[in-house]
Amino acid sequence: MKKKIEKILAYKAFDQDLTCRGFQYKEGEAYKHDGRVVPCESGFHSCENPIDIFKYYNPGISVFHVVEASGEIVRHEEDSKVASSEIKIGVAINLHDLIGESVNFMFARKYIKKTSKHSTGYSSASSATGDRSASSATGYRSASSATGFRSASSATGDSSASSATGFRSASSATGDSSASVCTGLHSKAMAGKYGCISLAWWNKKEERGEMRCAETGCGDGSDGKLKAEVFYSLDVHGNFVEEK
Repeated sequence: MKKKIEKILAYKAFDQDLTCRGFQYKEGEAYKHDGRVVPCESGFHSCENPIDIFKYYNPGISVFHVVEASGEIVRHEEDSKVASSEIKIGVAINLHDLIGESVNFMFARKYIKKTSKHSTGYSSASSATGDRSASSATGYRSASSATGFRSASSATGDSSASSATGFRSASSATGDSSASVCTGLHSKAMAGKYGCISLAWWNKKEERGEMRCAETGCGDGSDGKLKAEVFYSLDVHGNFVEEK
């Protein structure tokens, strides 16, 4: 672990009421920690790579914010998690944009070789754009993003994330604690065990679009949650229904 005085942009997850481990935060406010700064023990925690958040927080029940970590910063040895003596809570960011930022992060840091179609390996990332585009990434903490009409995105490996946009798009993320997001109407998504599925739904009564989010359980849905590695879509009422 290396101590350094600096200021970095990072991402943090909270409970729905913007608390974390019992501490109440507020958007736009800055906080300072007195005492030792140790990852996983003390100080304010956040992640430079958004996808690493899913190792520590369930994407289905959390909210996310951009934060500014500063003061004394100590980086975790295993991933992009940092502990800092100071933190400022920035704007909220939705799950889809969080996944997109993870793809950008890995491209910018050159963790992977950029490709428009397919990428493999630890912390791999892939992005494809255009109608009927397809993107695939494999490996631990992989991230995949595809945009356009009938686009398809697939990511495999634990803590992977997949995002697809456009009408009738499809998103698939397998592996424990994965997240799968589709922001286009009439789309479908799949996530692995203990993951999260988020789909777009049009509220005809209020004439506005909404994102519906649900967790996947231990596998077969016997725990009352969605089944793992099964595609779901939304019915006219915004309820998750299993694709046949």
